[in-house]
Amino acid sequence: MTRTSLLWPALLLALGANAYAQSTPSQAPPKLEKLEEVADDPITVTAKPAPERQITERRDNSGNVVEATVKSGPSTYTLKPTHPVGSSLPGDAMSGAARGPQWTVMTFGGKKKKNPEDDAAPEADAPPPPPAAPAAK
Repeated sequence: MTRTSLLWPALLLALGANAYAQSTPSQAPPKLEKLEEVADDPITVTAKPAPERQITERRDNSGNVVEATVKSGPSTYTLKPTHPVGSSLPGDAMSGAARGPQWTVMTFGGKKKKNPEDDAAPEADAPPPPPAAPAAK
């Protein structure tokens, strides 16, 4: 077989695909659907109030920040800077990695809510008094 006999089927396939792709579309316009009209109600957009954030910094005698405690909503975490070792600079191969925040969890001894129902509960659960002893004859 020659090389040209192998190219003929590929050439005919390409020409057939080209002729199929160039077929004319129908002249009828596409069918459109009618959308329901709705009234435009005014929309009021309000920004969410930012959660209160309290940041407490602790500094050493030279004014460098040693520790920062952040209270944001119900969460509390502590940030501490990374101190370079020797003559290394931050980002150096010899310096340590960045320190992540330390979250404060499972704190005990906080204020407890006192319910008036708790005071009455022990009295209701008291066992009944023992039955009276029969009188002697």
